[in-house]
Amino acid sequence: MNKAFKFLFTIIGAGLGVILVALVEKLDLKIFANWNLKVISIIQIIFIILFALIFFMFSPKAFKSLESLLNRWEDELKDKSVSELLIGSVGLILGFLIAFLLSQPLFIIPIAYLGSALSVVLYGMLGYLGVKIALKNKDEIVLKVKEVSTTKKPVKDKSKVQKLKGFPKILDTSVLIDGRIRDICQSGFLEGPLIVPVFVLEELQHIADSEDSLKRNRGRRGLDVIKEIQEDKDLEVIIFQGMYEDIPEVDSKLLKLTKDLEGKIVTNDYNLNKVASVQGLQVLNINELANSVKPVYLPGEEMMIQIVKLGKENGQGLGYLDDGTMIVVEAGKDYLGQNIEVVVTSVLQTSAGKMIFARKNNEK
Repeated sequence: MNKAFKFLFTIIGAGLGVILVALVEKLDLKIFANWNLKVISIIQIIFIILFALIFFMFSPKAFKSLESLLNRWEDELKDKSVSELLIGSVGLILGFLIAFLLSQPLFIIPIAYLGSALSVVLYGMLGYLGVKIALKNKDEIVLKVKEVSTTKKPVKDKSKVQKLKGFPKILDTSVLIDGRIRDICQSGFLEGPLIVPVFVLEELQHIADSEDSLKRNRGRRGLDVIKEIQEDKDLEVIIFQGMYEDIPEVDSKLLKLTKDLEGKIVTNDYNLNKVASVQGLQVLNINELANSVKPVYLPGEEMMIQIVKLGKENGQGLGYLDDGTMIVVEAGKDYLGQNIEVVVTSVLQTSAGKMIFARKNNEK
């Protein structure tokens, strides 16, 4: 390899000598006007041989430098992913294509071999720039390619959904595990097709296969809910097959699917609700729906309540309505386990829901 490189490097030196000799001939210097043509030819040959010898002498050092450069490139390529190598190759090809177009006028130069030499330099520079620019912008290039490739599948499914009436409702994992979506659907308050993404099914399967018994039961309940709403003939349930493999997070996949289908996401996940709202997507939150349909009680209204346990404050008793609303009864400690009639004194709205304060009705 070393000998072959010395030979090639010597040829390059001789070629450079030929180019310089041709350049001197074009200059038509007066100093050579009275010289014999034979002498000029001998000087030209000596000049070419001199450059060949110089390049031959420096070939070992050049070989070591080139070998070191190639080893460094090899180490860099080992750390590059397949996508980076493909993007770099595309950048190199584009650089060579631009170099080809720009190098054509160089061959018109009347000096022998000068156009070819400049063309080689141009190819090297533009090829290098093409690779560097492509790798520097690899993230944007990959993102654009993924957007083009991933939007094709949702558009196909989207056309299928748009034939149905109403906006598609995309169900997330939390709302299926919760189970209340089944009763809401059966009550007829949700119109339009219900979309269950296949990646949500996979997440439910992973939860159902968990070693934790609580998680396992929740996952199985979610799968049972899907089966029950599928068996309801009045509901239109579609299992969406798009996987969005380029997006790792399930919540991000749900947001992307909702945007592609121009539908509404059904959830009771607080964080997913906020992120969807920020992105301008419509959200149907089951918890907000449950709070909205709870009966409104005003101060002075009467109700029957069972005191089931003691409150935090001294003398308080706690009871619950059928919808789970907590009733704090003043001086209800003595009525633990009894059904008593109370009068609402105030209603407090908290992040967890409504809390009603009451006292025993002493008029009866």
